[in-house]
Amino acid sequence: MSFGDFIEKNLLDAGRISRESFGGVGSTVKKEDPNQVLTETDLKIGAALIAAITSTYPGHNIIDEEAGSIDRGSDYTWVIDPIDGTSNFANAVPTYGTLLGLLYEGVPVAGGMILPFFHDLYLAERGHGTRRNGQPVHVTRETALMNVLVGYGIDSRSKQPGQTRDELQTLGRIVNAIRNLRTSNSAFDAAMVIDGRYGACLNQQSKIWDNVAQHVLIEEAGGLYTDFFGQPIDYRHALQRAGDTFTWCAGAPTIHQQLQQLIHSR
Repeated sequence: MSFGDFIEKNLLDAGRISRESFGGVGSTVKKEDPNQVLTETDLKIGAALIAAITSTYPGHNIIDEEAGSIDRGSDYTWVIDPIDGTSNFANAVPTYGTLLGLLYEGVPVAGGMILPFFHDLYLAERGHGTRRNGQPVHVTRETALMNVLVGYGIDSRSKQPGQTRDELQTLGRIVNAIRNLRTSNSAFDAAMVIDGRYGACLNQQSKIWDNVAQHVLIEEAGGLYTDFFGQPIDYRHALQRAGDTFTWCAGAPTIHQQLQQLIHSR
């Protein structure tokens, strides 16, 4: 079974699990981060994906948002986000998804994303392009920032309000340079970039499981995927970095370049 086939099979299973409980699940706020919530569905999907990886690739490492890091001494590391957009999911908002990515020696080499409510499955393997429901997809070919929608995910920093004010200054420059802003703060935004419906999306407060799958999906769809400030993202020593904050800026190359000019302007 290829990595792509494995990802497809297990994301379809994950999608069925989340659809069954959508609109009828309770949630709890995580003590370590009041911006994050947890549902029983997160735990159920995470456990199913861990079991599938352990059965099919017993020597591979695993990082799961809820279970943490499983170190098996491999150059391969699977990275799981059981529900990306849990706050949306817990409130019966359909913009949520499941992400499953694979690192080889710290490089994203395969990944998938399912948006269960929309029945959309995205798959990519390095060097083979990105497909949605079996059909090739590509980031937008629009070159003017003013003509595109841009997704931006932002969470509260109640203990660091100054950082929020600084981020909003940057966001203000972006909003004034684009057609419209969109913010599901979930995998849905990345999917819209992959499909060419958004020009780009950005986030300054994410984790490794938010990034690995969509990184390869967007790059294989012809986009650029960097940190918020345009630098390459380093996933080395991934098993020790589950608690790290990652940032990202992803989109069509010319749109990405124009966003970087705005980000670095004062």
